[in-house]
Amino acid sequence: MLEHIHTHRNLIGFDENGIPVVIQKASAHDPEKIDAEYRAVEEGRDPESVHDGKEKIHADEGTGMGHHSAEGAACVDTEEDENAFIRDYMNAVTAYRKTFPSKQDQIDKTPDPAIREMLLRSEQLGIDTTFDRFDKQQPQCNFGMAGICCKICNMGPCRITQKAKKGVCGADADLIVARNLLRAAAAGAAQHGMHARELMLELMWAAEGKLDVPLLGEQKILTTAKGFGIPTEGREVKDVAYDLAKALLDDLSSPDPAHVYKTAEVCAPPERVKLWKDLDIMPISAYHEVFEAYHKTAVGTDGDWRSTMEHFLRCGLAFCFTGVAGASIATDSLFGIGDRVTSKVNIGALEKGYVNIAVHGHLPLLVKEIVKCGQTEEMINLAKEKGAKGIRFYGICCSGLSAMYRYDGVIPLSNAVSAELVLMTGALDLWVADVQDVFPAIMDVAKCYRTTVVTTSASAHLPGAERMEFDRHHSNIGEAKELARKIVLRGIESFEDRKGIPVYIPPYEVTAEVGFSAEYLSRRFGGFGPIAEALKDGRILGIVNMVGCNNPKVPYERCIADVAKVLIENNVIILTNGCASYPLMKLGYCAKDANRLAGEKLRGFLEPDLPPVWHVGECIDNTRSSAIMAGIAGALGQKLPDMPYAFTSPEWSNEKGIDAALAFRLLGISSYHCVEAQIFGSKNVIEFLKQGTEETLGSHMVVNVDPVKLGEQIVADMKEKRKKLGWD
Repeated sequence: MLEHIHTHRNLIGFDENGIPVVIQKASAHDPEKIDAEYRAVEEGRDPESVHDGKEKIHADEGTGMGHHSAEGAACVDTEEDENAFIRDYMNAVTAYRKTFPSKQDQIDKTPDPAIREMLLRSEQLGIDTTFDRFDKQQPQCNFGMAGICCKICNMGPCRITQKAKKGVCGADADLIVARNLLRAAAAGAAQHGMHARELMLELMWAAEGKLDVPLLGEQKILTTAKGFGIPTEGREVKDVAYDLAKALLDDLSSPDPAHVYKTAEVCAPPERVKLWKDLDIMPISAYHEVFEAYHKTAVGTDGDWRSTMEHFLRCGLAFCFTGVAGASIATDSLFGIGDRVTSKVNIGALEKGYVNIAVHGHLPLLVKEIVKCGQTEEMINLAKEKGAKGIRFYGICCSGLSAMYRYDGVIPLSNAVSAELVLMTGALDLWVADVQDVFPAIMDVAKCYRTTVVTTSASAHLPGAERMEFDRHHSNIGEAKELARKIVLRGIESFEDRKGIPVYIPPYEVTAEVGFSAEYLSRRFGGFGPIAEALKDGRILGIVNMVGCNNPKVPYERCIADVAKVLIENNVIILTNGCASYPLMKLGYCAKDANRLAGEKLRGFLEPDLPPVWHVGECIDNTRSSAIMAGIAGALGQKLPDMPYAFTSPEWSNEKGIDAALAFRLLGISSYHCVEAQIFGSKNVIEFLKQGTEETLGSHMVVNVDPVKLGEQIVADMKEKRKKLGWD
């Protein structure tokens, strides 16, 4: 595929907020024309003097940052140009940092009044939050933000400067940025991959009888197995489930270079599978690609940024089809798909006087068993004997989102960034944490309020927490029910021990409609045809998947809310899951009557009881969004890249966020963000991410720190897609 990843010949610049942009595209990669354009810019002349019909290029008056093409053009392969670009991107990083909000800005701008009250309360009590710690980290390192700091070997750390344009080993800015990005993508694939591995193993063990849980997703097992070519006729479901689990595990961990990565071939559109094979980016297995990513980026191994970015795409596919699709298949097979339900949401749903237990993380097995145990008459009576009104369950991050539409009474409260604020209410007796997006800082707040914290995974320990976990060998996996019982009893004990702890609960709660799977929509509409028809005739302008963990580099939950408002008013349906779904639920966008917030055309389609935001579940339920998008495209006989679709993670923050956006771009769906990646230092990587994949994958990446403008760009791009389809 390397011939498809070329040293860019576009002109790269930075907007008024320092965000890297392609300011003028290469004309069919004509070197002479591009060199002439560049010389005109460098000499202060209008590039239109070189040829007609091109957009005017100008220096950015707000930052003084010039625009430069890459090393592919002989005229710019000079030390002077390299120095100019280094100055430009360092100025750009400085400009970008100026957009970061302070804690006071967060208080002023966050759209959720419950969050605002708890932030003010943290000030009064002198309790540090994510936003305080972010303030104390300012100014963050220019070299790290530009992606040009390399800490891979002990000859470093190295950084790219005007004096030192290569690291000790000879790695230049392009290679350093690419290596850092690939390692982040590999980490994201490993994180969702671990989530998937646990579920695949549990599916296998449940089929074997080693794990005493029923297989609630029988239809999911049978339907998916047929796609994998697994025989189903005349076989018990548990035997089919075992074979399905083994197939998923093979895609997770096979070391065989000849292994066929089945999950992608089964779940992806055939034209995409062919494209990925033609580009030679189809994974061997998720383990292989993550392993190879760390090998390629080790000192003295891969010295070509293009080869590194090629592997970046492989990690994106491994994340997509093992970490997301594979995890989703195993989850739905074990616990069922769930259905549309109405759920309470937000901190105000906490109730004083109950044994209040929060589940935080991503692994659903123990969550299910804890909720099931805590809802038994025995446990409720034990709680009442200690003076409680009963037992209540609450969700933080994806544990809550996975449980809320499968089990009655699990109330989602917050995403990871505001978990400390939930603890600050003093209302939680027990906090059960497993893996990912569980910040170590929660322990400081838990200690203040004597909230007991229990960790349940050998992968994730918190200093001061009690450990009630499956061991790393899973030798006690058959004891899930006993472990859950022990955890619930600890919650009741903690309730008794904490009597007299002051409780403050902001009075804000709403209800949200959740559980919008492809299966639910097919039942509701009798297939995807009616949705497809509404999309084609303009009642629905387009469809967006909105996700992403939050980032203190932007006003908390404000970017998500502002982008959503623009989209909904322009008749765009939003599919949401994961951390970004919390503000959409809390602000009422998922309520039955939220169709009143939509544009007139969309409102007519949604009436009487559909919200404009369809909540599909937890972070791995991107699979549900892509399945809905694919189903609608299929009903119209169109390919995904041609559809008025988009992916947006306005406030993304962690490694999984890199992969989630990449996964949709690999499907041909462009991604839109308010937070920039650490790529400022490489012209080639900037071009590759922002425009380079348009040529090969049919998608690109857009970043704008202004959420309203970002939303407007999504709408404009959708309108352009509709024109090309002949719909408008």
